[in-house]
Amino acid sequence: MTFSTKLLALLPLALLAASPAIAALAPGAKAPDFTTRGATAGKISTVNLKAALKKGPVVLYFFPAAFTPGCSAEARAFAEAIPEFTKAGATVIGMSADPVDVLADFSAKDCAGKFMVASAGPAVVSGYDVALSRGGGRTITSRTSYVIAPSGTIAFVHNDMSYADHVRTTLDAVKRLRTSAR
Repeated sequence: MTFSTKLLALLPLALLAASPAIAALAPGAKAPDFTTRGATAGKISTVNLKAALKKGPVVLYFFPAAFTPGCSAEARAFAEAIPEFTKAGATVIGMSADPVDVLADFSAKDCAGKFMVASAGPAVVSGYDVALSRGGGRTITSRTSYVIAPSGTIAFVHNDMSYADHVRTTLDAVKRLRTSAR
């Protein structure tokens, strides 16, 4: 087999790996309500989606694991953009299957205390269809960002394991949502 033949044989796998996965919850679907524990600036508290939606749209972004390079970079990018999300009327909530004590530390360090990060239990992971794998009995979530309208419906989904565009695309979606509500 020549080099070019081997390359062509691997091309479909490379394209599949480079393509974002498809999230199960499509725009227009009802976002599953949840109540869970999380932390902001290291302080543990409870978060409820329905209550957060009373303030405006919610950006619910799932990330695989706290303190990993991509997840830390994504958290810092969301933290830097919080003034823009706030100006657009949105609340940002990060979600991971990590334990609350780990997320409390992550919220103070990588999130700069600017937004809540919460623990996604099995019902939340299943409801949002974000289970990536179960390594050693541990659930890891995919990197999926949802913009949820105040009505509780999914307005936008960005599902891509690269963290690079999650902040930009969700902020753009929040701005479009705000513009269409006028």
